[in-house]
Amino acid sequence: MTPLRYGIIGCGMMGQEHIRNIALVDDAQVVAAVEPDPAMRAAATRLVPGLAFADEIAGLLAMEEVNAVLIASPNHLHVDQLEEVARTRPLPIIVEKPLYTDPADAARLDALAARYPHLIWVAMEYRYMPPIAALLDKAGKATGGIRMLTIREHRFPFLEKVGDWNRFNAQTGGTLVEKCCHFFDLMRLLLQSDPVRVMASGNQAVNHLEERYDGKVPDIWDNAFVIVDFASGARAMLELCMFAEGSRYQEEITAVGPMGKIEALVPGPGRFWPAHLGAPPVPKLIVSPRAPKGPRELDIPVDPDLLEAGDHNGATFYQHRHFAHAVRDGGRPDVSLSDGAWAVRIGLAAQESALTGQAVQLDDHEGEQA
Repeated sequence: MTPLRYGIIGCGMMGQEHIRNIALVDDAQVVAAVEPDPAMRAAATRLVPGLAFADEIAGLLAMEEVNAVLIASPNHLHVDQLEEVARTRPLPIIVEKPLYTDPADAARLDALAARYPHLIWVAMEYRYMPPIAALLDKAGKATGGIRMLTIREHRFPFLEKVGDWNRFNAQTGGTLVEKCCHFFDLMRLLLQSDPVRVMASGNQAVNHLEERYDGKVPDIWDNAFVIVDFASGARAMLELCMFAEGSRYQEEITAVGPMGKIEALVPGPGRFWPAHLGAPPVPKLIVSPRAPKGPRELDIPVDPDLLEAGDHNGATFYQHRHFAHAVRDGGRPDVSLSDGAWAVRIGLAAQESALTGQAVQLDDHEGEQA
């Protein structure tokens, strides 16, 4: 088994979750990092005593023991950093979502994909949450082919990040890119088709309105509805509310077809569940056939050690285990640069639609997903 020795770019909240989960994967560890913030350096060192730090990406890549790269930096830095790794020392890469934030970067990523000699994997953790993975596995048989898909996320507001970078669209790509690219990725994966039209309505209604950063008011949205039409004739809807942290379940995904309905119910991070309410909710899968009628509800428990290692219901561990297998076996990424780019493209179209009040056509890539 080839040991994986990660160099990590960015040791903030998500970077630290990656570090904890990589430590649970067989023969994998983080050995070096680039992190300019002293507090985040200290936090990473507590997780990996003796962790080596480089001031720049070139210094990280010069460390011979590093044989894989994880990019977990702020969104707007991803493309520049991918290109720097490509120029300096190409290695297998896992890069956090969203893949990019500026529409002008799409062509740069196309060029990178055409020449990069190793695997690049976009970190779409939601695919690997056990209840969502169960839905992905069973949806075709349960529905007879999905015709309608609804994803509802009712959650807490954006958390505080280093330098408050996630408070402004210019650095995140906008909420429908930053937060919701996960869900647009799931739509394409479940429907096995590409989108042709996006319609959306969203705004900033409650959160961050009283905050000021160098005199500027945050402009990230906290709620939206998005409808996406697909080339296959199926349609999907996203309902996002980021001032609904009192909900029992954070994500509720419903897929319906001619034979029935299937639902996945996913709790939010356990650290936010109030102790006085007792044990946190257990993830569930509900299958509701049309005939014979009779919903079946299944608990999908998650290993407590995985829940302790992060905020994504064990998904970050399963993602890294899949990534490690792909690197060691010469496999393909579960989430390619094309997949990551499509998720951003849908998010950008949703942002545009909500701003203009007009549907955005995406039919220049019409056709079934390869």
